[in-house]
Amino acid sequence: MTSSPTTLAPYRICIVNCYPAASRANFDRSDVGHPHDMFKDFLAREAPNATIELVYVADPDFALPEDTTIDDFDAFIWTGSDLTVYHTDDPRVASQISFAKELMEGGAISWGSCWGIQLAALVAGGDVAVNPRGREWGIARDIELTDAGRKGPMHAGKPEKFNGFIMHLDEVTRLPEGTSLLATNEHTPVQAAIIENGDAAFWSTQYHPEYNLYEMGRLIAARGEALVREGFFPDEDAVAAYAAKMMALYADPDSAELREELDVGDDIIDPQIRELELRNWLRFIDSRKA
Repeated sequence: MTSSPTTLAPYRICIVNCYPAASRANFDRSDVGHPHDMFKDFLAREAPNATIELVYVADPDFALPEDTTIDDFDAFIWTGSDLTVYHTDDPRVASQISFAKELMEGGAISWGSCWGIQLAALVAGGDVAVNPRGREWGIARDIELTDAGRKGPMHAGKPEKFNGFIMHLDEVTRLPEGTSLLATNEHTPVQAAIIENGDAAFWSTQYHPEYNLYEMGRLIAARGEALVREGFFPDEDAVAAYAAKMMALYADPDSAELREELDVGDDIIDPQIRELELRNWLRFIDSRKA
């Protein structure tokens, strides 16, 4: 199933990588894909005329590209992160809170996955804490749209119940006042929200529409020690075997055997379903810029 590009206008989009330098280096050593590359891939397919800039907001020397301000960008995309958003005394976190506030006060359009929903909620007056149910990893099961989600623009065309890629320990425990919950599941009640402040709109999900089976398989393999320690697998060989099956299904998406064994369907495999929230976000940019 294919689609024509969603956004044809020559927009300028800034991808905000939220991982510190040490974590990015560890990604390279562990053969893990960088999330900014996943967003670049999506934009190359869906917004081929957009100009993309990449910044590293957790770095001490973070700045927008020379001679630019937030007003020079049509939208911002925030990646996940392995930092903890309520550790506000950490300068790598404080710089992100400051920049997110600047965008919210400046009326910017943003997208954020995982870390993004936690950061946006905290900045707008909500609360974030460690999830008492533990890590949600690999595939978030039975994410269900709320009434606001079914009627809203983020999930237009999405099944009312679906699965999504995920990897997190913290969760939003209270959304900012006036923010509607759009999607939820048993493990993590806050799975999606649009956090607004005046003209600013921060579309955010706890799950990752930008990931695919190959990239999640690589991430799971790299998280083997933690997944064993937390009791999800008996040993790291079992983690590696599970990750390999995810990557094998990516290579052969029609494998009925692997689909059944991993318990995944088209909502995980088909990018036209999996990435729909991102595609709807591009349409939102179009509507705001028209």
